Amino acid sequence: MKIREIGRELSSTTYPGRGIVIGKSEDGKSAVTAYFIMGRSSNSRNRVFKEEGLGLRTEAFDPALLEDPSLIIYWPVRVYGNSTIVTNGDQTDTIYKLMKEGGSFEQALSTREFEPDAPNYTPRISGIMNVRNGEYDYKLSILKSDDGDPAQCRRNFFTYDAPKSGEGHFIHTYMQDGSPLPSFEGEPVKVTVKGDIDEFTKTVWDNLNEDNRVSLFVRYIDIVSGKMETRIVNRNV
Repeated sequence: MKIREIGRELSSTTYPGRGIVIGKSEDGKSAVTAYFIMGRSSNSRNRVFKEEGLGLRTEAFDPALLEDPSLIIYWPVRVYGNSTIVTNGDQTDTIYKLMKEGGSFEQALSTREFEPDAPNYTPRISGIMNVRNGEYDYKLSILKSDDGDPAQCRRNFFTYDAPKSGEGHFIHTYMQDGSPLPSFEGEPVKVTVKGDIDEFTKTVWDNLNEDNRVSLFVRYIDIVSGKMETRIVNRNV
């Protein structure tokens, strides 16, 4: 698979929806993830990211304007031991809970399916980063309807061992804007991961559509020490 420049990939569509990037920093020292949310409705746009402990949650920017919280208020990031879980919905909690009980990423997601938001049936995208003793690997997953048929759920998993410096993989919910919104297709896209955390954060945020972007979370984890560094950008401040 040909590697694509992350900024160009993000700017190629006005509405990729929600997206996860996981990879390895250009200097080879850090495990890297980015998670962003976008919105077209006032309810979707009325959100901010808030860091809590090692995790991340969404909350209403203006609680008085919150309409339906069911699919927009959740924990996108939780940390369990040496694993960082990143998802676009409440399946974060499903994965976290099952891992605490001795289960796996794949087992947890086998109990879930796409979001019940007909006619879009938004895919659930998830990732997990495992950083331990100087070693690092990650996985990505997408749960999607069968070409818009809610009777079937396709569960796809992608495992990445020995990640390369300066490279990552990008998965998102929608191929582009539309009605209904067309679900992501194919494998996660191989993309560049360039610069330190501030440069990478700026690249991602600046290339998301200005009208639709809502919030961005970026985390670098030192592969040897496990030390975490986080950046959050919110449209609503």
